[in-house]
Amino acid sequence: MTLIDPPAAADARAEIPIGGNLDEADAITLAKQLDSRLRDLPTLDERIAVIAEFIPGRIAFSSSLGIEDQAITHAIATQEARIDVFTLDTGRHFPETLETLFETEGRYGIKIRVVFPDATEVENLVAEDGIMGFRYSVEARKACCEVRKVRPLNRALAGASAWITGLRREQSQGRAEVPFASYDASQKLIKLNPIADWSLRTLEDYVSANKVPVNPLHAKGFPSIGCQPCTRAIRPGEDIRAGRWWWENENAKECGLHARNDKGSRA
Repeated sequence: MTLIDPPAAADARAEIPIGGNLDEADAITLAKQLDSRLRDLPTLDERIAVIAEFIPGRIAFSSSLGIEDQAITHAIATQEARIDVFTLDTGRHFPETLETLFETEGRYGIKIRVVFPDATEVENLVAEDGIMGFRYSVEARKACCEVRKVRPLNRALAGASAWITGLRREQSQGRAEVPFASYDASQKLIKLNPIADWSLRTLEDYVSANKVPVNPLHAKGFPSIGCQPCTRAIRPGEDIRAGRWWWENENAKECGLHARNDKGSRA
């Protein structure tokens, strides 16, 4: 298939800049083309290579340091792809997560950019709700995620042409239709999920074969790892995201990073 040639395809059509390189119409077209192209590529390395080749401007990868994102970091690092790798430090991470960050930088000889929440916003949130106030209601929890995760993510993605994530369709019912590429109207960029079709077995085989550093909590019953106060190990037979905000009863629980219309925003 023919993709928009990088990066000059939109030089004469910058009415709505996307990362300073693509206007909105071109970004939507390129996302559709990439969705089809990535589906046909058999390896993660090939998918990362195509993403780096055909998207102009800054490509950002937000890593949670979980197993999915570690696989993508491996592919980016070993190919030396021109992709900005960053992680969000909410101030509530497990020590094992920070150790994984340290080990990953040493393993690949890279620096992963660490993005922090605004200190004043965190102080105001805690002053209003308390140190564990996020457990009192879904609204309070989403307000905490908004301050500690969503707003820092928005800052980190500002000016980027594309955003890579480790979303997989198998992770939850709410993610069952995740595409390889789509246009994110909220962030005004192309959102890419290069392992969207991977099973857990495929992921684990890739990580094992390439000796990718993995958070040790995964081996202790934590398939999905977030902030320490909001994550527990799952029980046999539970959904892999059942350990996230386990005290809540609502379905399709998300923090707001990938559910743009349900952010629990608070001034």
